[in-house]
Amino acid sequence: MPTISVLMPVRNEERYLQAALDSLYRQTRHDWELIAVDDGSSDRTAAILAEAARRDKRVQVIRHEGGGLVAALNAGMEACRAPLLARLDGDDICHPRRLELQAAWLETHPDTGLVACNFRHFPRTGLKQGMIDYESWQNSLTEHSVIIRDLFVESPFVHPSIMTRRTIIAELGGYHDSCWPEDYDLWLRMAAAGVQFGRVPHTLQFWRDHPERATRTMDEYAPHAFRACKCRYLLHGFLQSVHDVVIAGAGLEARAWQRLLTAADVTVSTWLDVDPKKIGRTLHNAPVISPAELHLNGRKMIVAIGVRGAREQFRSVAERRGWQEGMDFVCVA
Repeated sequence: MPTISVLMPVRNEERYLQAALDSLYRQTRHDWELIAVDDGSSDRTAAILAEAARRDKRVQVIRHEGGGLVAALNAGMEACRAPLLARLDGDDICHPRRLELQAAWLETHPDTGLVACNFRHFPRTGLKQGMIDYESWQNSLTEHSVIIRDLFVESPFVHPSIMTRRTIIAELGGYHDSCWPEDYDLWLRMAAAGVQFGRVPHTLQFWRDHPERATRTMDEYAPHAFRACKCRYLLHGFLQSVHDVVIAGAGLEARAWQRLLTAADVTVSTWLDVDPKKIGRTLHNAPVISPAELHLNGRKMIVAIGVRGAREQFRSVAERRGWQEGMDFVCVA
């Protein structure tokens, strides 16, 4: 029986698939099985997987006729046998020690339910600043408390970089097919269930950037989809039974949050901003005030400031004002 099941859904990945497979063959841990789910490919993907299964008995191929990513993930989950489950995409590359170090982390940290690792985008040519910032931010989430603190900022893990305990995903009902990212939805459900997160502080996953990547082409990964996912879980957690909130920020991101919350019958009673041109104005029937003027009086605050570096500046202001993150406010951008 394998110790690690590697779950890899693929669709039309003939260009990069062999490199992903080769990185798996080079792993220093050999007690793995690969469950490759071909989601209705029309190129040479099926042939490449068939040859891989013929050459290596650890490779199992499931043909799934175009049911979509979530259906492919759940079909693959049913075939996984090992207690540990690692994700891999058909266009990415693993460091040779990835499985070894992540499995060792879970084996020596029995309270941890999911462990990620640092990742690096490639190729670097043409990589936009936003993706570089995302890489740096995610790799800075080095422990559970920091991951939870930033949980609603953005997805704290690159899906194909994680290793988890298979029973956790099974107990949570597998992957859910919603109108937002299936992996981020799973992380939020794990957090709500009290799962402990960790990160191996080494670059063990190389995330290929190309125009056809799912995060660039699927509507489920668009900013509005992430925002809707965050809002849904905030309304069932931090904002449960809350009827009016303060929003820090008065830009486009903050206004998008106002529309979402209004649709959920949560009123924005106050806007918080530091721009002198905005302070003193009224926005959607609520005043825009400065941090010095704000008294929460038990109200919750959503921090939706999208400007680079503004989140840390706000946290400094919050510390001086005595506002506690996770209790009084949550950062969502």
